[in-house]
Parts: sequence; structure tokens; C-alpha cells
Amino acid sequence: MPGIEVADIVRDHGEALRRARGLSLQQLKAISAIERCRSAALGGHVLRCDTCADVQIAYNSCRNRHCPKCQGSAAKRWLAERQADLLPVEYFHVVFTLPAPIAAIAFHNPAVVYDLLFKVTAETLRTIAQDPKHLGADVGLTAVLHTWGSGLTHHPHLHCIVPGGGLSPKGQWQPCKHGFFLPVRVLSRLFRRLFLEQLAARHDQLQFFGELKPLAAVAAFADYLKPLRQIEWVVYAKRPFSGPKAVLAYLSLYTHRVAISNSRLLHYDGNSVSFKWKDYRAPGRYRHKTMTLKAPEFIRRFLIHVLPPSFHRIRHFGLFANHQRQRQLRTLRQLLDAVEPPDVDEKLSPPPSFICRSCGEPLIIVGRFDRLQRARAPPQ
Repeated sequence: MPGIEVADIVRDHGEALRRARGLSLQQLKAISAIERCRSAALGGHVLRCDTCADVQIAYNSCRNRHCPKCQGSAAKRWLAERQADLLPVEYFHVVFTLPAPIAAIAFHNPAVVYDLLFKVTAETLRTIAQDPKHLGADVGLTAVLHTWGSGLTHHPHLHCIVPGGGLSPKGQWQPCKHGFFLPVRVLSRLFRRLFLEQLAARHDQLQFFGELKPLAAVAAFADYLKPLRQIEWVVYAKRPFSGPKAVLAYLSLYTHRVAISNSRLLHYDGNSVSFKWKDYRAPGRYRHKTMTLKAPEFIRRFLIHVLPPSFHRIRHFGLFANHQRQRQLRTLRQLLDAVEPPDVDEKLSPPPSFICRSCGEPLIIVGRFDRLQRARAPPQ
């Protein structure tokens, strides 16, 4: 069945989910936005091509960050801004994953636990990097939060992109060894200790439901965390990127990704949804599989990855922190003898927003129409 979209499934079953009254305000907003995205309900533009005289209609996007159809343009804008921040050095990809018992707490406390995941991850990388036994320099990193596994399960983890080196205490560029950034086991042990300590300190900010309700008692919570100090926490360092262009290509796939893209949907019959997923526990050639879920369960899994309001899922730390990024990047480029990127006003003008489907030339807006308005009751 060609052209299946998450929006089709949400339109068919969204009203039933609303009546069930088990959704948060943010989840309700996401459902409403996905249902109306690129439809007459949001209004749009009348476009004309001066080359072939074709007239086309383009409906407005919802711009919800959880909508599968709205992330492509957002990713392009973000990548254009980040391109000037790249340095001519090796870049590394490090992944920090929360164990299942902590993920269970994060399920009902996403704002607290996800925020802690960002802060502890950044502290871990910077602390080990500043240690003279390892790199002996301060580093910068960009971190992207993903809360899902390939099967739409709850699997919070953080993808970190880090340049292979940093700024030494003497103000010099200190490169890491070629092909090796920091020892994964050392990162894992410090990440585990810092996270458990800081999570325990935030116990009064957490809420517990269902099987975890007894953890509201401080003693029970301490007992729950105790076994987690003995297991290995997964910190995974991938091979370094082949160059800055590869970093951008990777970021374009990860920064604005949602729980599932429309391209992964295979079949929808009104009751069940089949989609592609990757089973990382299976051997290499057997990893690619098909999963079929009832439509309400599919939507439920999709909605558990809706983030809290105003929560930033892409963050910068260390040398790349927002308040000092441009100043530090200028310093690092000087140390690396790198060319300074052009100013914003010297860059090329952005590409046209609308392209003709017939001839590929830019379209011009010749008219607009507003979103559909709901009928209002007469005043009392």
C-alpha cells in the first residue's frame, strides 16, 4: 500500500484515544497537529511557475517537532547553521544509554530524568577529557536525545558528537590519538556513579506510579538503585567520522528524527500497522524485520516519545555551549590554522521554499488562504 503516513493512522484512531482520556496535553497537541499537517485545515498558498505557467496548491505544515512530515525542512535549516561550526579534525560519536530500571523511572518523569541524562553525560565526557591521564583538555560536544528503540519501545539514550581534541589549560589545541577518543569503560563507570548520585539527590522531584509506587519512600528508592551500581552501563563509541561532511550527513539523519518515519511504514488496513524495524540482538543479516501492531498500540508507542513542553532535545556543552560557542570556535580555528567561515550576510541566499513539480523551477506565491475556522456558538 503506497503512501502510508502516520497521519492516516492518527486520523482513524485519534478520536478514540481522545475519548479514552489517558493522554497528556502535549500528546493531544501532537495528535491534533499530525492530523491536520499539510491539509486545508491549516491553510496554504496558491503558487505559480513563471516558466511553465503551472498553478499548484501547497498546504501549510504543522511544524510540530514530533510530526514525521515536518522534520526535513527543520533539519536543513539547523544543519545550515551548524556547517560553519565544524572544525577540520576527526569527530567521534559516543552513545550513552540508560539501563531499563532507570528508563522505567524516566517513563513517568521525562523532564527530570532526560535533563539529568544531558547534564551527567556532558560532565562525564568533560571530566575524563580534562584528566591529564587521558586527553588533558576541555572539549565541546553536541548531544541529541533519542527516547526510542527501532520497535518504538521506550529506550532513552543520548548521541554525542565530539571533535577529536580540545583546548588545553595552556590555551593550545590538544589532539587525541588518531582513531581513539576516550576509554569507554572509564566513561561508563563515571557516568554510572554520577547519574545514580544525582538521581538520588532529585528523589523529591520524582513521581512513581503502578509497580514503582513504593519507591516514593527514600529507603525503598535507595534499595532500588543499589543493584544498578554493580552492573555495566552501556556507553558505546563508534568509529570516527571520515570528515566534516560525514558529520553533517550523520547529523541530518539524527538531529530531527522522530520515533518513526513514514518511509518505514509497510502496510495499514485500518486495524493493524506493519513497519520495518531493526533487531540489534540478531546476527547482522537477520536484523531487518517486520513488526505488526494493532493501530491503537502503534499510536500509543508513538506517543510515549512526545517530549515535555519546551524541552530541548539538542544541546551543546563545553566549548560549544551557546554563550561562548562563537568565541571559542574562532580561537580553535586560529589554533588549527582553519579558514574562518564567511559572515552571515556574505552567504548565498537561501534556496526557494517552493519548487515546481513539473519543471523544477522556483514557484512564486500568488495567493494565500486561511486555515478553516470552526463554527462558533452564538453569544448567550
